[in-house]
Formats: sequence, C-alpha cells, structure tokens
Amino acid sequence: MSFLDRFFNKGPKPKIAPSQSRDLSILKAGERPAGPGVVVQNDEFYVTASVELGNTTTKCVIMATNLNNSQSYLINKTVNMTRDVRKPKPGEEVFGKTVWGIELTKESVSEMIQKTVLDSLKAAHVDKEEDLDFLVRSTGVTAGFATTQEVGKLIIALADGCLDAGISHKKMSPAMSSKHLPKRLQKYTLLDHVMFDGAVVSVLPPEGKEVVANEMEGELVTAGIKLGAKWTDVDYRNPCVSLDFGSTLAGRIVNDAKPYARTVGNFLGLAGVISDSLAKGTTEVDKDNGAALDLYDEKTLKKADKKKAEANAEEVHKLIDIRKVPMDVTRFGTVPLDPVAAADAGTTLIGCDVGTNGDKLDDLKALGAEIYQRDGLPTLLSTMDYTSAKIVHRVLDVAFAEGIIKEGSVLGVTGRAGITGRKPELILEYSQDKFVDTVFVEDGLALGSAIMARCMNSMGTQKNPLGGNQGEKCILKRRMEKQGAI
Repeated sequence: MSFLDRFFNKGPKPKIAPSQSRDLSILKAGERPAGPGVVVQNDEFYVTASVELGNTTTKCVIMATNLNNSQSYLINKTVNMTRDVRKPKPGEEVFGKTVWGIELTKESVSEMIQKTVLDSLKAAHVDKEEDLDFLVRSTGVTAGFATTQEVGKLIIALADGCLDAGISHKKMSPAMSSKHLPKRLQKYTLLDHVMFDGAVVSVLPPEGKEVVANEMEGELVTAGIKLGAKWTDVDYRNPCVSLDFGSTLAGRIVNDAKPYARTVGNFLGLAGVISDSLAKGTTEVDKDNGAALDLYDEKTLKKADKKKAEANAEEVHKLIDIRKVPMDVTRFGTVPLDPVAAADAGTTLIGCDVGTNGDKLDDLKALGAEIYQRDGLPTLLSTMDYTSAKIVHRVLDVAFAEGIIKEGSVLGVTGRAGITGRKPELILEYSQDKFVDTVFVEDGLALGSAIMARCMNSMGTQKNPLGGNQGEKCILKRRMEKQGAI
C-alpha cells in the first residue's frame, strides 16, 4: 500500500475547510473543500516537496496534487527556525547573512536543509525513492546579501542539503520528454506538445538582466496564490497582484497579456522584520533573535485597545519609507536590485524600507518597548496588525498612482505578516473597493514551488487551468501556436 493509499483510506482524513465568504477566503493549504467527499480510486497524485530557507523559518512542505482536478493536499509541513542554523566552523566560508545577521556557510545551510527534509519525509511516511516525484528549492534570504553570486552560493547549498538527504538529481531537474517520467505520470504530461519556456502559470519574468534579488520569490508566491485560490471560488488568474509578507516583502503586479502575462511591477524590501523589531522591544522575546511569531496569541490579541493600536501604527509608519524605488540606488530595503534593468524591462519597483536599508530598525525596537510598557502586549500585537495593513495600503497606493494595476485585477496576500491576527480584515477594508476579489493564502511560497514542479514538467490540468486570464479557458492551444507546435 502506497503512502497515498494510507493517507486517504487508512489515516486521519484532512480537515474540511470552513465555509468562507467570496472576498475573505483565508485558507490553509491541503484543507479539503466542503463537500460529500472525494473519490480517489482513479486519481493520480503528483507528490512534491518544497524546501525553503527563509530569514525567519526553514520549511519543507510536502504536497500531493490530484492531476485530474488540480487540487493539492498538504501531507506534511516541517518548520525549523533559521536562527537555529549552527554557527560557522573554522575554515568555513561565510557567503551571506540573513536579514538579522545570522551567518550562513555552505556546510551549515546544507546540514539544516538535510535535517528539515528528512524530518518532513519521515513525518509524512513518504519514501523518497518510491513516493516522491519532484523537489523544488527556494529561498527568501536575499536581503542581507551583497551580490547575486552570494545568492547563487546559497542555491547550491540548498541543493547539496537535498542531495545529502538522499534526493536524486533527476527529482530536482525537469524531464526532457515524457519518456523520462515514471510511466504512471506520462499520460498527464504535455511535454510532447509544449516545452517549458520560462513562463510559470502563464506569467513571464521581467526581460533582460535580473532586476531584483527577490525575483524568484515573487514568481513563486504569485504561482502559489493561484494554486491556493483553487480552494475558494475566487478566480485568481491574470490580471492579478500578489503580496508576500514574510520577513521581507515580495510580490508582483501582473497584466493580462496573452498567452503569457508580463510582470509590470515588483514589490521588495522589509515586511515581517518590522513587526519583529517591535517585538524585540518587549521583555517577552530574545533581544537579538526574537520574532513576532514568538509573541502571537489569538486570546491575547482580543484584549487590545484598537484605537490606541491604530494611533501607534501611525507613529510606526513615520519610520517607514514606501515609494517607487529611485534610479540611483543598488539596494532598497536591504534588497539588491538594478533599477535601470527594471526600467528597461518595463517593470516598476516598489519598495518598503525602515530608514535607509533598515538603519532605523533599532528605533522601531525602542518604539516597541515604549508601546509595550505604556499600552501592554495585547495592544502591541494589534499595533502590528494595523502596521502591516497600512504597509499594504501604501504600497498599493503607489502602484495605483503609477497606473500599473490593471482594472479587474485580483489581490492575493500570503506570508506570516499578512494573514495572521486581524490583518486580513484590515486589508480587506482597503481592497474590497479596488479589486475584483481578495484572497489570503497560507504558505504561498511553498505552494508556488509545488506548481513550479508541475510547470517544469508541463503537467497542467486543462479542465481546471491555473494559468491564463480570469474567466477564460486553458491557454494550451495558444502556447502551442507560440512555440510552433501547431
């Protein structure tokens, strides 16, 4: 009996997602939609692992996607704190740091990734040779890096960690034809009709030189929100806007060009670290490595004074710089970028900073301490909610002022600093009159990696497409025409 048989027929069933309104659809990857049940006897599942090293957390998320209807199930999510990566040993080269200054070496990163992958596979009862089909690696740790070469070294370290965990090379690179896939998957691939040409869920990255170090994050979270939205009745396809509120800010503004939409805007800078800095002003977390995640508690939040929290957020925002990135900088919000290349590619960069490249984060800690001592922990937590929501308002205001958000766009939000607490409610107050729909998705980056695995092997679902434009059919025919296949 395969692990999928055990999961669906013998083990505990996935939870049924609660009924959600059309606009406010907070979902958790893998929750089964409400209904009489799912018939799985004739279904085929594509099992992927998404491995991510972020500034705050390091994850391995294992997904099983039903290739007949494009719905994905969360099998396991293993999360470790990146701050726990071991310190460099003598002789090891430090090639970069997290946004909080945690030093990274090839060896230390590989060990952290190896452990995270093996722990996740074990918890999911997934055999890496028999059950796992593909593994995708990603990172949110780019803000503290000086060059793209350093980012490249991190990607290599991630790959080495996966190899050390026993994942074969062939499960980390795309197949060249259907014959290179397992027989059970061959009838589901379109590799013999269309090749992977760089478009992920029908969106092309900016043309030319790399414009921003977090480009991969924006690509994956946009794709991941598209997958997550399949558990709602929101048609989150092009044109759309994605915002990822991890430790750093990522996301894209996508138009409705055919067959592939283009990235006309890119978000970058600081996000969750703003709340983390406020949290470090308290006596509740570690002064150096603490995070807002260490403080968050739903019951405590309910005791907050909302009026004071909203006023506090206005004070916090006096330290936050949000604007179109100027042409004379090579880093904004600590993220390396090339504004000239972005302009040449027709992509507007919108950034969020605290001071200049985070040099006023200590001021945020002091302000957090003041709010904590004066108003208490509940109101500080609520202040974080209002602060994050106002960041969303401000970055989107810039995008609207630049005229780059297409009318009829859908907004998608993911990341810990965008979907926890009352943030979705506060964001929706702003977005409901400006977007066709708004959807909030957990683990957008991990879901995006699962979709990347399918895109690279041309495993689309024509009856329930993720790509293309809202309300339209699958774009397979247009892709084939573009590639000269027909």
